[in-house]
Amino acid sequence: MNLVLWIIYAVISLTATVFLGLREFHMLQLNGYKTPEHSRWMKKNARRYILPAVLFVAQFALLIFSPYHRDGSYDSVMSPLNEKISLVIIILLMIMNLIIGLANKPGKKFKKPLVYTARVKRMLITFFILIALLFICGYFSADIFHDGLAGGTPSLLFKLTHNHHMGNLPYIFVGSALYLTPILVPLSNLINKPVEKAVQNWYINDAKRILSECPTLHKVGITGSYGKTSMKFYLDELLNSQYNTLKTPESFNTPMGVTITIRRDLKPTHEYFICEMGARRVHEIKELCGIADPHDGIITSVGPQHLETFGSIKNVVNTKFELADHVKAKGGKIYLNGDNELIRRKAPEYPNAVLYGLQEGNHYRATDISVSDRGTEFTVTAPDGETKRFSMKLLGEHNVQNVLGAIAYAHGTGISLDKLTLPVKRIAAVPHRLQLLDKGGNMTFIDDAYNSNPSGCRAALGVLGLFDACRILVTPGMVELGAKQEELNFEFGQEAAKACDHIVLVGKTQTVPIYNGIKDAGYDMDNVFVADSLNEALDHVRAYQTDKKKIVLLENDLPDNY
Repeated sequence: MNLVLWIIYAVISLTATVFLGLREFHMLQLNGYKTPEHSRWMKKNARRYILPAVLFVAQFALLIFSPYHRDGSYDSVMSPLNEKISLVIIILLMIMNLIIGLANKPGKKFKKPLVYTARVKRMLITFFILIALLFICGYFSADIFHDGLAGGTPSLLFKLTHNHHMGNLPYIFVGSALYLTPILVPLSNLINKPVEKAVQNWYINDAKRILSECPTLHKVGITGSYGKTSMKFYLDELLNSQYNTLKTPESFNTPMGVTITIRRDLKPTHEYFICEMGARRVHEIKELCGIADPHDGIITSVGPQHLETFGSIKNVVNTKFELADHVKAKGGKIYLNGDNELIRRKAPEYPNAVLYGLQEGNHYRATDISVSDRGTEFTVTAPDGETKRFSMKLLGEHNVQNVLGAIAYAHGTGISLDKLTLPVKRIAAVPHRLQLLDKGGNMTFIDDAYNSNPSGCRAALGVLGLFDACRILVTPGMVELGAKQEELNFEFGQEAAKACDHIVLVGKTQTVPIYNGIKDAGYDMDNVFVADSLNEALDHVRAYQTDKKKIVLLENDLPDNY
């Protein structure tokens, strides 16, 4: 085969490699750069790797039909036939490589696109070094197997100016760069691991230094299987009425997210630092406590969240209470949702615990709750017996728990219940967490896209039931629930059947348990629509005909790696 054909093949393959590589890096980023988690994701999405795997094996047929022998000799009888067969195989591989490239070309809109962080850039450098090595091996493999052609090893100038016969091995090296990209991407991550660890440690130590230079700063950690982001926003609203506060933004609840917030945003004038702490594995809260060193803590909930990575509900409980252990050692207070059964069982181990909730026995208790589609009212009783009536714009009884926890902590800092009434009225819905979006006309959305746990889904259905309207649910269901995922989605379907007039499921495969739950509840299945994508689901909702106003609950929105 001549050099020109190999160059064309190499250009097409390299372009496809870049496109596929960027897509794989995107998925790796969404999986938190965690190799085990990314490996599980690859196993779940094995179908996307079937074509590269088949082509990787198929390309070795080029060795069978090589026009040259190992000694570089050319058989005048068989070589012309083998050369024609090789040409057909190469053209077919070229077409398939082009298809892979087009299937992964940039331009597709993602909810959360690939962010070219410094870490991603370093991994891209490593990745392209690996690709370059394969291309170099491919280029010079012609010399390895065909030494002596053109009167000895050909020079680079000779190769570029003559129709040099290269054999088939160069095509296999180039093709392998593309077909092995799904392996080379996580391999780049593993190769860079020592460097990344060193970089992270430098930033973390710098964040610790900054915190050490703020001796009067009071730090509060917030964790929980769900409700922690909402609690963070609510507490910030209340504390900000009297103190200068800083909170971790959005869902910045990882070690690097917390580190970035401290290094970028913390000022000497801040009096309170509200730190959200997320975890998907055992001891990750302990790691975050080692960075933020909170004086106090709040645990909003413990439940079956991220069971795939935690392994058991016991591991979830122990990890969340790593915050309580840290605070206990520092002599601070841990505020606990006393209505959560798993938390209540663990609470007696912490004499520094302050319980809040709707049930009897909590130090801070909310009673006389009045819920409507315009907001919620409730009465708070403090440990000293003082009571105060509060009203807020937030929808649903479940929101009372988190706001009550924020009231309890703020009251513990010295702000009176009376002074907290106005800040509570000002509390707005956290974006994508039961956020009411009135688009005008005949349709209103309840955006609960960032909720993906059984408790949150039940609460969202309860809020939907407040409205006298055509109640429509749009959902892809819940994920990362381990062995209980099918069971919990089945129950979600049963509950949705009781609360909704029309149900739209997003994703034909993953929503099967929800569909079965709806059917088991005796629901009219003519009112169930299964869409392939969120856009198709929303188009269906817009076209759906009803005499009433449509209230559309968007329950959970899976990230792009789903």
